[in-house]
Amino acid sequence: MAKRSFTEDTWRTDPWFRSLCKALASCKSVDEVADFLRDVGTLSELKAWSERFEVAKQIAAGKTYRAITEKTGASTTTVTRVASYLDGGGGYKRALAASHHHATPHPRGEAGARR
Repeated sequence: MAKRSFTEDTWRTDPWFRSLCKALASCKSVDEVADFLRDVGTLSELKAWSERFEVAKQIAAGKTYRAITEKTGASTTTVTRVASYLDGGGGYKRALAASHHHATPHPRGEAGARR
């Protein structure tokens, strides 16, 4: 079988990718999502995805690229790439809005939860 190819024009409609998205959407809790992601991703992939989302949170909070690279260990290339997607497609923005809306209060109050 020939290797499947994802392009900027076709990735969203690829049936295998759509199936993956439906599987993620069917998860009913953070733990179910975590279990599913662990099954489909390596620890290195999970770390990279987590790092990118943290970078997106830091960019949205107005941190400088230098501060983000120092805090997260992400390369400036990664920070720049995340920033370009944060300004574009909307996936990061929706996820950040949802995670902010559903944030669990920190035991020391809201200020302690942020830093």
